Amino acid sequence: MRIIAFFLAMLLMPCVSFAGLTGSAAPVNKEYKQQLMGSPVYIQIFKEERTLDLYVKMGEKYQLLDSYSICKYSGGLGPKQRQGDFKSPEGFYTVQRSQLKPDSRFYKAINIGFPNAYDRAHGYEGKYLMIHGNCVSIGCYAMTDSGIDEIFQFVTGALVFGQPVVQVSIYPFRMTDANMQRHKYSAYSDFWKQLKPGYDYFALTQQPPMVSVVDGRYVVSKPLSHEIVHPQLASNYSLTEAK
Repeated sequence: MRIIAFFLAMLLMPCVSFAGLTGSAAPVNKEYKQQLMGSPVYIQIFKEERTLDLYVKMGEKYQLLDSYSICKYSGGLGPKQRQGDFKSPEGFYTVQRSQLKPDSRFYKAINIGFPNAYDRAHGYEGKYLMIHGNCVSIGCYAMTDSGIDEIFQFVTGALVFGQPVVQVSIYPFRMTDANMQRHKYSAYSDFWKQLKPGYDYFALTQQPPMVSVVDGRYVVSKPLSHEIVHPQLASNYSLTEAK
């Protein structure tokens, strides 16, 4: 009877976090997803792993809603710099309602907002850089139609229900120390060192990073003491870094 009562209590808690049960890397149960529609969301993209992670705010922290395979992206690792280089961007971007394209010729699309302040400071050019369906990319992040359906639904729901912007952090790879060491001789290593604090901030706090552009460089604010999660949650999250 105690076990039955426990599970009934879990089902009746709208803001329950599954991190304490399965670790923050575990996607939300499918039956529970629809109850989270309209909650704030956050997106991380990892090129090398070809993965888009969609997080949803549960209580005070962002937990993994689901991971989606990126069907295609183009141009290899590194930031997009000019129109026609066919590269998919890297960096920190934001999405507003006006950037949602439900009638895209690539099924459904989310304009990530390239070029951002960093890109403009460096003279980078390009337009219509999207996360979209149809599994075809010439500089965008192409998902399967079923994948973009769910991503689009949750991003739209979050913006309609009051989230001002949805942050999208795009990394070349999961920015563990080991991966940074593996790529230390890359021509993009200095740029990637600017991105890593954003990755570390989220791993530590389970909050989207607070990013600004100062003198043409990304600057990530240090977390306040009350933003730091319990060490057990940080430990659980670190298990995903070996992917």
